Amino acid sequence: MTVMILLEKIFVAAVCFAAKAFGHKPERRYQWRPIAASACKTGGVDEEAGVGGGSSAFPVVLVQIPMYNEREVYKLSIGAACALEWPSDRVVIQVLDDSTDPVVKDLVEIECQRWKGKGVNIKYEVRGNRKGYKAGALKEGLKHDYVQECEFIAMFDADFQPESDFLLRTVPFLVHNPDIALVQTRWKFVNSDECLLTRFQEMSLDYHFKFEQEAGSIVYSFFGFNGTAGVWRISAIDDAGGWKDRTTVEDMDLAVRTALKGWKFVYVGAVKE
Repeated sequence: MTVMILLEKIFVAAVCFAAKAFGHKPERRYQWRPIAASACKTGGVDEEAGVGGGSSAFPVVLVQIPMYNEREVYKLSIGAACALEWPSDRVVIQVLDDSTDPVVKDLVEIECQRWKGKGVNIKYEVRGNRKGYKAGALKEGLKHDYVQECEFIAMFDADFQPESDFLLRTVPFLVHNPDIALVQTRWKFVNSDECLLTRFQEMSLDYHFKFEQEAGSIVYSFFGFNGTAGVWRISAIDDAGGWKDRTTVEDMDLAVRTALKGWKFVYVGAVKE
């Protein structure tokens, strides 16, 4: 077993170093063209910027943010999601609040209402129970009528703050490559220098993204969904049977079932969230 692991790590490293040496980028292996032809602005794309007919050139994207008692970070994640560059009529921000602390729930709802008052299409959704935990919340979130208009889902945990151009850099892979189900991006860490433990954690996760995820994508092999900072094609999720709450690793479970259906994944390490 030890030898197998060693050989795997050598192979993964060799693939990644070779890809870097030859300038192997996702944009060269898959079709990628910007949806917006010109001016973009933080908090929304210019309605006339879309190629071939204004905002209608942009697919409708659902942005899901599952939350559970996230007092420290809820404002940051909601604010970052609401600042994504995309036509306001082509994006829905969905906050899935499973908080058990009534004070936190009130704070999250107030924050959603504040952004709604600014014209953002944001939905605050709660459940009567926490069945299935995160997977259950994501599954319930897809049942709302307004989701039927959406083609893709961008998912962010409550402690993630996507850059404003996240959708502009990831969604085109899905638009121009109908066989791709998932675009996974890399994580970045705001507290990596806090102590020795956080530094070691950053090193471990950096290896996972820079080598394991990168190598899997380069050789068109399977790699798992990291549960956040990714964009899914909704039809691929449906094809795989949707979210299952039978396991605590719902992200890997969905990724395996989707891959078995023949869908492809792409990892874009240049996008860090």
